[in-house]
Amino acid sequence: MAQAVAEKTELSVLPKLKIAKGRRWDHLELLERIDATGSITAAASAMGMSYKAAWEAVEAINNLSDQPLVERKTGGQKGGGTTLTVYGRRVVGAYRRLEQEREQVLKSLGRIMQDFDEYYHMIRRFDMKTSARNQYLGKIKSIKSGPINAEVVLDIGSGQSLAAIITNESVEHLGLKVGMEAYALIKAPWVIVTTSDGFKTSARNELHGTVVRCNEGAVNGEVIIELAGGKTVVAIVTNDSVKSLGLKEGVKACALIKASHVILAVNA
Repeated sequence: MAQAVAEKTELSVLPKLKIAKGRRWDHLELLERIDATGSITAAASAMGMSYKAAWEAVEAINNLSDQPLVERKTGGQKGGGTTLTVYGRRVVGAYRRLEQEREQVLKSLGRIMQDFDEYYHMIRRFDMKTSARNQYLGKIKSIKSGPINAEVVLDIGSGQSLAAIITNESVEHLGLKVGMEAYALIKAPWVIVTTSDGFKTSARNELHGTVVRCNEGAVNGEVIIELAGGKTVVAIVTNDSVKSLGLKEGVKACALIKASHVILAVNA
């Protein structure tokens, strides 16, 4: 009985890894190489990925998982590294087994259905793709309806939640109900970063964490903040703001997000 429950837990996260399909790199292979080498740098190099692309892939996977699949290790003789969590190893194993079964099913369908490939590729077009840098999967904990709009609060794990303001019509259209799963999508330029505490703001959402990376561009910089539980939030701010706020690895920071800037989505 315990083994069956464990297998179900492993498989429950698998659909959330569909974002890896259809891209240039196999994210599942990236996880396996991280597990084998203990280094995201080595894993990325072996796959021809940039360090930045590898971390973006890892952060996307962690954000869509109930538990972190990858974690940073600090200290030690080798100065730390990156490893899969126990949960991550179980997910990778389950996903590989599911892939083997999937291939057998597709072969069987191909034998009994004419032009299966054509229809299969058409169906794959319905997989969700979005330009939003921040994507989280959670469960709806409350819905408060007003005359026109509703506030929907999504539990994204580790004691953190996101509130979204959408129209009542959208609530009905998406079929939102307390307890169901939904995605929260937030574009990186909509995230405001602060390092100050103790002041009031109109932003409904405050996500506290630690800066793990800052990538400077020509005008703007990309700031990645790791939250409790391993999820991350990405913000695009000006290079001047990065300097004036003293943003760098290890600095405590808070991501402020207006509820009206949180887009909700559900699986069809």
